[in-house]
Amino acid sequence: MKRILTVICVMSVAGAAFAEGENVNIAPPAEASVSRADGLGAWTRIYDVTSHPRCSNCHVGANNIPMWSGPSYGNARPHGMNINAGDSRIGAEYTQCSTCHAFREDVNDVPHAAPQVAMNWQLAPVEAEWFGKTSDEICNQLRDPERNGGRNFNDIANHLDHDLILHWAWNPGEGREPAPYSLQEHVNDILAWGVAGYPCANDE
Repeated sequence: MKRILTVICVMSVAGAAFAEGENVNIAPPAEASVSRADGLGAWTRIYDVTSHPRCSNCHVGANNIPMWSGPSYGNARPHGMNINAGDSRIGAEYTQCSTCHAFREDVNDVPHAAPQVAMNWQLAPVEAEWFGKTSDEICNQLRDPERNGGRNFNDIANHLDHDLILHWAWNPGEGREPAPYSLQEHVNDILAWGVAGYPCANDE
């Protein structure tokens, strides 16, 4: 936690600064302007996104097997066709994710077609395993620099802004339920949660 508090102190100098990203506006609230209660409210919405199938299906553990879950799948189950992304997390050892999840500039417009975005598809790092995790587990994980890629809240917001695979969650194409809220609202919640001090319900 000391490292996170240090980050907050460093970022407080530019806490109210405004930065326009490629896809969202990244404008952290002013230092000390977000209460713990409001931060926890922001986290509740963040968890709604991170636990949603559009996100959690590819945030899996060391078995490297993506999941199929959500309204169109019924019961959650491992990705069909014996897919294993391997330690590379892109399927280099077996069948590459890009075999079906091809590079494509446009959105998916054919129902049940494999997801396609304008970058190479891959699983999230093992450290970011979310599938089946509780709110407290993901909350503690996302605020831990050793498990979030060394990111602070502004870094996470910028990651969301630039990673097109993440954008796909809100625009997954015909026949798929998108992640809740919007990309901008999710970024706003990340920023508010960070300014509030990254609270998790299990802190008390």
